[in-house]
Amino acid sequence: MARRLVLLASFAVLAACGQKSADGGAGGAAASGAGAGGPPPAEVGVVSVATKPVGLATELPGRLEASRVAQVRARAAGILQKRVFKEGSDVKAGQPLFLIDPAPYQANAASAQATLARAQASATQARAQAERYKPLMEANAVSKQDYINAVAAQKTAEADVAAAQAALRNAQISLGYASVTAPIAGRIGRALVTEGALVGQGEATPLAVVQQINPMYVNFTQSTTDVLRLRRAIESGKFKRAGADGASVRVVLEDGSDYGQPGKLLFSDLTVDPSSGQITLRAEVPNPTGLLLPGMYVRVRLEQAQTESGIVVPQQAVTRGSTGDSVMVVAPDGKVAPRPVKIGASVEGQWVVLDGLKPGEMVMVDGFQKLRGNAPVKPVAWTPPGAASGASAPQAASAVSAPVAAVSGSAPASASAASGS
Repeated sequence: MARRLVLLASFAVLAACGQKSADGGAGGAAASGAGAGGPPPAEVGVVSVATKPVGLATELPGRLEASRVAQVRARAAGILQKRVFKEGSDVKAGQPLFLIDPAPYQANAASAQATLARAQASATQARAQAERYKPLMEANAVSKQDYINAVAAQKTAEADVAAAQAALRNAQISLGYASVTAPIAGRIGRALVTEGALVGQGEATPLAVVQQINPMYVNFTQSTTDVLRLRRAIESGKFKRAGADGASVRVVLEDGSDYGQPGKLLFSDLTVDPSSGQITLRAEVPNPTGLLLPGMYVRVRLEQAQTESGIVVPQQAVTRGSTGDSVMVVAPDGKVAPRPVKIGASVEGQWVVLDGLKPGEMVMVDGFQKLRGNAPVKPVAWTPPGAASGASAPQAASAVSAPVAAVSGSAPASASAASGS
């Protein structure tokens, strides 16, 4: 019995040791399995492709030009006596600007007035004589020839009166030229001559320049390639013309700021410049405050077409090269693959995608340096730099929460991860 008890105790000890060994081996295997697993998928910023109304805008260089320009010239010869305007001020049409010595023209006007008075007196005498001869001729008291001569003298005197009136009018016009007025309303520049200068002697001397700067014209050019591409897009139905006038215009100033007043396209030239292959266009921009000045260099954003179902992606998501444009698309299983796309114009820092993407797809925007071969990635909502984290992140996360759940296999965990990002 004692030997049996000893054997049973030995078997119990061996069984306990075997169980501990088995448990230790299983735990070691589990630990080694956990340690042998790969790193978690890399997080990359993505945007979910969605359609929205998009205008096809082109940014082109342009120059501002006054809508009306008039040179103020001296049409009367004489000494410039006075300048009666402030340089750089706004003037009205007909406002006096310069005064030229009027004495010679006043004398000419007085002489023409005297000549007219003499002619009118002669006409009165001739008219009276013709009226007196008429009854005498009927009574055969004077010859018919004498009456005809009297009538002819009357008509000659009336013609002299008309000539004298024209001469007086001409003298008055020349006298009026002694006061130089503004031909149009606008802003006048500096005076080109000073008091005491002899002007208008032999030619119309330039005195100043008046420019109408409200509204302003902006002249710019567009390549025929862009025009043909736009027309084909409109004809195919991808885009429609923007507005009744066919285009809307925005002006970007030299410092990069946007000019608040929108403009309108006036016309596009019918002739292509053979040296550059460009078409000249002109737009009209209101300028009530006078901020825009003639000759300024600006950028013109010309929106010629628009679509209700356009697709835009951030510019940093697009890789542009000589062989074409492409983006990185994240599949539902987390795999990343390049996708060739057709890029249109730039709209507010984003590229308009004409072909190659469908709504609902995820386009990679950030985290390209984290890609490791064909390893899957974890897409998270991308937030533009400078955007408010509290407002933009949840909104962006909601756009990609469903695809993220499909990648990770656990909807609640993925949604919370996207919301946290």
